[in-house]
Amino acid sequence: MSQTAIFGPVFAMIGLTFVVWVYMYVRRIHFLTANQISSKDMAVPGALAAITPPAVSNPSDNFQNLFEVPVLFYALALLLYATRQVDGLYLSAAWVFVVFRALHSAVHCTVNIVMLRFYLYLISSVAVWTIAARAALHYLGDS
Repeated sequence: MSQTAIFGPVFAMIGLTFVVWVYMYVRRIHFLTANQISSKDMAVPGALAAITPPAVSNPSDNFQNLFEVPVLFYALALLLYATRQVDGLYLSAAWVFVVFRALHSAVHCTVNIVMLRFYLYLISSVAVWTIAARAALHYLGDS
């Protein structure tokens, strides 16, 4: 298997992050202009969050989420590539992670059904923790 195959899910996650970033700013700018919110009204940290409805704040919250567990995914992908461990199981788990993070983002940024969002997040997290555990076991076996 080509070791560079792991970068497909990596670039898909980067693409997802970009899409959420654009969506967040479209929602935010529309809200600010429609409600004539000035920059002065946003000067205090948290002030914007206090006045925005969920349709505006959820994409922002989701964007922040994309810099939490996905950071582990990026680090693991680089580790797998550098140590030439990329195989079908790692690649499948990586794609499961990406697909379920994309579904999680779609739910979080739109209908925000919390329990559905939770299960999507759980499945994606299990995928990344599986990658981490397998890589750690491989490392410990080589030590």
